[in-house]
Amino acid sequence: MIKAIFKFLGIGLVTLIIIGVLTYLFIDESVPNGTKGQQAEQLADEMLAALNKPGFDTLAMIRFTYPGGHSYEWNKAENKVRVKWEGNDVFLDLNKPTEEFSTLEYEGYEYFLNDSFWLVAPFKVRDNGVVRSSVELKEGRGLLVTYTTGGVTPGDSYLWILDDSGFPKAWKLWTSNVPLGGLKIGWGGWVEKQGVWFSTFHPSMVIDLEITGLEVE
Repeated sequence: MIKAIFKFLGIGLVTLIIIGVLTYLFIDESVPNGTKGQQAEQLADEMLAALNKPGFDTLAMIRFTYPGGHSYEWNKAENKVRVKWEGNDVFLDLNKPTEEFSTLEYEGYEYFLNDSFWLVAPFKVRDNGVVRSSVELKEGRGLLVTYTTGGVTPGDSYLWILDDSGFPKAWKLWTSNVPLGGLKIGWGGWVEKQGVWFSTFHPSMVIDLEITGLEVE
């Protein structure tokens, strides 16, 4: 997922290596040990309630633009999405096996999985194949989620840092696309759409990522 940010920025290889070395030296962390069970499930419940997961489930359409000009019209009701980027315009039926996608369609599919995750990740903590654990933190309450299946990079882990109301303040991530662990990225710029809360601004030491043009039906 961070890989897409660097691609969008057009950062040169040497610069990227320097950033990687510096961040590795100063912030690389191992995935924390968490505790499965009631406390983890309670944290997940609080976050989903604070953001209104039932309301999210009723949304039929979500439109948004991700940095770099990736534009989406996501028909949640029919599980289809229109993806536009760099002069490309493809319609994806997400009910189809990915093996049936053309090369261009699969590229759009990868962009959609990455980019939409930055918008709707909090609502996916109870997806199939997700393992949830609670983690003790000094900076807030921690909910560690690991995606054992699904997406294009199964095995990724994310540590949600929640405030007292259940809203995510930030997450730390451990993904196959990033050669360091524990990179912290903020979840802010919260906006309410039809009673559902979405984060549209993600600041970090690498880049401030902003999602624009959010509309829902």
